[in-house]
Formats: sequence, C-alpha cells, structure tokens
Amino acid sequence: MARRSAAQTKPNPIGGQGEGLETGISVIVLGTPISPAMAYEYAFVHLKYTIPLAGVLTLILRPLLTRVDLYKTLFLIVVAFFATLPWDSYLIQRGIWTYPPDAIIGPRLFGIPAEELFFFIVQTYITTLLYILFNKPILHSQYLTNRQDSTPKARWIRTIGQLLLSVAILTGAILVGKGGRGTYLGLILIWAGPFILLTWSFSGHFMLKLPFACIAIPICAPTLYLWIVDELALGRGTWAIESGTKLGWCLWGDLEVEEAAFFLATNALIVFGLVGFDRGMAVVDTFPELVPGSLSPALLVKAVITNPAKYNMKRVRGIREAVSTLKRKSRSFYLASAVFPGRVRIDLVLLYSFCRVADDLVDDSRTETEALVWIQRLIGYLDRVYDTAGEKSPSEADVVNYIEKNFPTNAQSALEFLPTRLLPSGPLYELMEGFRMDLAFLHAEFPIKDEACIQTYAQRVASTVGELCLWLVFHHSAVRLPEHEESSLVQAAITMGHALQYVNIARDIQVDADMGRVYLPTDWLKEEGLTPQDLLSNPRQPKAEILRQKLLDLAFKKYEASRPVMNLLPNEIRGPLIVAVESYMEIGRVLREKSGVPSKTKKGRATVPRSRRLWVAWKTLSTS
Repeated sequence: MARRSAAQTKPNPIGGQGEGLETGISVIVLGTPISPAMAYEYAFVHLKYTIPLAGVLTLILRPLLTRVDLYKTLFLIVVAFFATLPWDSYLIQRGIWTYPPDAIIGPRLFGIPAEELFFFIVQTYITTLLYILFNKPILHSQYLTNRQDSTPKARWIRTIGQLLLSVAILTGAILVGKGGRGTYLGLILIWAGPFILLTWSFSGHFMLKLPFACIAIPICAPTLYLWIVDELALGRGTWAIESGTKLGWCLWGDLEVEEAAFFLATNALIVFGLVGFDRGMAVVDTFPELVPGSLSPALLVKAVITNPAKYNMKRVRGIREAVSTLKRKSRSFYLASAVFPGRVRIDLVLLYSFCRVADDLVDDSRTETEALVWIQRLIGYLDRVYDTAGEKSPSEADVVNYIEKNFPTNAQSALEFLPTRLLPSGPLYELMEGFRMDLAFLHAEFPIKDEACIQTYAQRVASTVGELCLWLVFHHSAVRLPEHEESSLVQAAITMGHALQYVNIARDIQVDADMGRVYLPTDWLKEEGLTPQDLLSNPRQPKAEILRQKLLDLAFKKYEASRPVMNLLPNEIRGPLIVAVESYMEIGRVLREKSGVPSKTKKGRATVPRSRRLWVAWKTLSTS
C-alpha cells in the first residue's frame, strides 16, 4: 500500500512552489538546497526503513513459512497492488498528491512513481509477515463459527461494525462530493471502507473468535512504524499533499490526520484480507467435503462464501477440545504442530488428543477394576470402528451411540473425531496393552523388570503413536514414497518412540514415584543397591540421578539410530516432524545439562523454557 507525507510545500524563492532550478551541481527544491543525489530521496526511504525491516522479518520467518504461507503472501500482494493502482493514479492525476521531480528516480506507471509502486508491495509484505508470525501458533479451524454457535454479543458487535463502516463510507462520499479540505479523507474512506466492510461481513464472527493480539498487533505495529517513518524521514518534501484537499489537522508534529488514517486503513485492509484468507483455508482444511479441490483463488472464494449453516460445528468443537487438551497436557507437541500444514495438523492434533484422553481415563482410575473397565470400553470402541480386517465399519451411527453411552462428555469428541479411516488398527490395540502394563502398579508390582521390559512398554505407549503419526503424514503428503522407504521410516518411528518415551520416564521419575510407579528397570536399581520401594520413598536421591542419566544415554542412542532415516521424509513434512522430535528431545538435553535439577520445573517435571523451544524449532527448520 502507498502512503503520503504531510509535508507542507513552501514558496521557493528561485523557481516557485515545489519547483527546482539547477544551478551548477546543486538543485533548489522546496526552498532547500539539495544535491542531485536527492533524486533518490524516495528510494533511500526504502533502503533505510522498509527493505531492512522486510529483510529481518524474512530472516525470522523463512524457516517457518509453508507453501500456503507463500501462496497467501503472493495472493495479498497481487490484490493490494491492483486494488491500490487505480486509486493512487486517480489522486495523482487530480493533483491531490504531487512528487517533486528531484525526489524520485523517474519511471512511472499511470503517473505513479516506481518507488510508490514498490511501496504497494513492501508494505503488504511486511504486514503479511508480521501477521503470519503472530498467527503461526494458531489452529484457525477451532475459530470457525456460525450463527448458532456465536453469542448474542458477537452478533451485536458484528452488526454495529457493519453500521459504523457503512456510515464511514457514506461520510467519505459526502466529503468527496463537497470537495475542498475533506477531499483526501473522503477518498480514503470510500476506497478502503467497502473492502473492509466486505471482509467484516463475511468473516466478522471468525475475527471476533481469534485472539485479539493476532489481529491488533499486525495492524497497529506497522501503522505506528510508518507513522514514525513519515514524521522522521518523509516530511522533507519527498512528496506533498495539495493543501486545499486536506483538513490541516496533525496527529503529532507534521503527521496529518489523513496520513495517519491512510496508514491505519491500508494495514487494516491487509490484515482483514489475511483473516479472510485464513478463514477460507480453515473451511477447506476442516470440511474438505464442502469445498473439494486444489488450492486456488476460486476455491478460497467458494470457501469464504459457503453458508456457515453447513458447517459441522460438532467437529469444530471437537477440534477446540483437542487443542485445549494438548495445551494442558502436551505443550511440546502443540508447539511443534504449528509448523505442520493444515489438514495433517488437524488430524495429528485429534490423534494426540485421543491418546491423552485415553491415557487419562486409565491413569485417573481409583481402582484396578475401574481402570480395566475403561480399557475394555476403549477396546469396544476400536472393535466398532474396525472389523477383523482392520477396515472402518460402515455404521458410524453405532460408533457414536456407543461413545455417548460409555464415555464421559469431556472425552467423547476425542473418540468420535479420531481419524480412524486413515489409521491402521494394530498400533491402537497395542496402545491398550501399554495401558494394561500400568495396572500392575496397582498391585504394588513393578512390571519393568529389565531393559527388554522398558523397551516393550515404550513400544506400546510411544512407538505406536509415532507410527500412527507417520501414517497420517503418508496419507496427506503429495509425494508417494517407495514401499521400502516407507518401511524404513516406520521402523525409525518405532525406534524414535523408544527414545522419546525414555526421555519421558527420565523426566518424570519424581512424578511417577508420587503415583506409586517406578519405570526404571528393576535390575538397574539392583545394580545400584536399590529396590523400587527405595526409589518411591526418595526419588531425588543421588543414585536416582545416576539411573536417570543412564536412561538418557539409552534414549539418545536410540535417537541417533533413527534420526538420519527421517531425511527420507518428503520436504513439506520433514521439517515439522523433526521439530516435533527435537522439541521433546530438548527435555532430555535440559536434564543432561542440569543433572536432573532443571532450572524450571512444573509439578516435579523438567520443562524447557518457551524461548528455547522456539529456538530449537527455528534452528531445526532452518537446517532441515
């Protein structure tokens, strides 16, 4: 988008207002001696203020950008460029904006200087990257809504917004019709207002559901930055506004109210457009049956105008509950999921939510009988989803009915929306056997007798999940791998599952002891002169730390054996999966560095500071 300085033109004693006269090697412009280099004044503004900022944002975001992010950025730049071009040209031709010839390089398109055309692009690029940065952690599907799902307050706010925007457009038309000092402000309102009204009308409810900072910061931060740039660097006559078309009111210094409104309006246009894009993509990813097809402008338009009454809000609420579960129970995975493409991210979140909910049903049981009941109900659920051949049962109504009769309300969506049609049944049944192993602790028994037992346990409760994640990746990837490479990756996922579970056990020695559980192999304890009861009574003793480090050594050995195989993954998914692994392995690195006394703990568990997890994700994506 473009922007204009509020600089006042001053009488030039040599050549008249705004005109220059070359004398030797100097030029007089706006009453100020300027060297010929000042013909590059507007270009220098880009070199000093816009391009460096765009470069910094590119450096930060480059590893995080997906194919959809790049498509979105290009799409918004094209729309912004061609939406601004005729409006900008009109203002120049009407003489509302003028450019001293000594401040620009020279080439023009429809009267618009090349530097101004570049500003259409660079402002959109900067604001878009900032928006992507703040929205990257957000799974937009959870914010889809319709009239039945929205609150009366939200509907009232949307209606009030529509009325205010309509009034602003009407005010702009009146100001332009009257001409004179309100012309420039009126033109801003009648140009930006309809675009903002359109996006607000289609995506207002969605926008109101989004976290406030995800919209406010991408609008306000670049607006404030451009206000400062305008005041500090561009009030030198780089361009001028015809004095008879502006109100003459300044926000501060030389920054006139029209300029402030222009920057705010253009950034709002960009962000509202991005929100509309993300709403369209959320519909495409969440309800592929409503808008089938490959990504294109036509598909996005169709998704945006699809009647929200057709949304399956039960699925949306299921996604919301899954996200809430992961935020509470698996922060590392939730952070890592942010870099996965839309549809695979949704399915991975739903898978992890099922695993967490199923684990909690068993772990939170007060007796062995209650725990066995939950395991049998979970197996009954799987039996109804799959037949003996592992195919999905055609009777989904039967599955839903079984879930509603046998599981608490807060667990039902995790089962109902598990993407079983994309998953083999074997790992899910094996996960149930892992839950059974935990029941031995209710008898004061310790089933992890040796290293083979701990590997079996890790295989059942972690490798199964890793394998299921991989099948989702295979399904959603546009690249079909050879069968032998898929087999190698499945085996690597199993081995990596061992590594991740060993890290989990090493982290939770104290937490598990509080629950009466010891997952360290009994023969390892015996080598240190300990029994499981000794560890239960004092899980923070020095010998426990020795065993923790031994288990971490085994974990990293498994990690190093399987990590290179992950390079076989398709490009679009390799980085995100490695981030998921590295985010968890970083817990092991913290435990190694702090010798079991991490700098930050939560309920007895070692945690990795958020800044460090973000750094690990960025570094991993940069190198993979």
